[in-house]
Amino acid sequence: MINKGSLYVVSAPSGCGKGTILSEILKRNKNLFYSVSATTRQPREGEIDGVDYYFLSPEEFKTEIDNEGMLEYAQFCGNYYGTPKKKVIEKLEQGIDVVLEIETKGAMKIKKALRDAILIFILPPSVSELRRRLIKRGTEKQAVIDNRIKEAAEEINRARNYDYIMINDELDKAIEDFDAILKASKLTSRNNIKMIEEVLKNA
Repeated sequence: MINKGSLYVVSAPSGCGKGTILSEILKRNKNLFYSVSATTRQPREGEIDGVDYYFLSPEEFKTEIDNEGMLEYAQFCGNYYGTPKKKVIEKLEQGIDVVLEIETKGAMKIKKALRDAILIFILPPSVSELRRRLIKRGTEKQAVIDNRIKEAAEEINRARNYDYIMINDELDKAIEDFDAILKASKLTSRNNIKMIEEVLKNA
């Protein structure tokens, strides 16, 4: 009997460094599958279909919705974004852990669909530090940054609904904290029913 994999849903405001943390975590954990999201927006320069996103036409995406092929989806700026269900379920059934990187509203939908999902929220040290990081990136205008800060405050307020909260202040420490969450989640009672039964066999 194969133990089902664990589903980790990771959220953080833009500029919190979740991509950097996940990149390192995926290198360290070979039994961790990164679920690629789907979108109807056009690929940006350098993006690869199936690696950065699954790039679907609006018709293809709507067909997936009609066939209940998305665990969650939302529409932003005229484009659909969502989490394809089939690959996630397949990996979990194979005993492989899956990580999703999605925003807070999508995370709540995932938790409703898959109650065993483990939700992890990455906080910035402070909102002012988050603003400093976004300005330092130099990729967006001030009005966009102001909007991202407003969105970040709303997302942070939803963090209380997550299972684990961590702060990305020092990157190495944040990576250690994330790794500790993965290990701790494997020691929960629901993940060790089989172990309990094995111990009791010789009682």
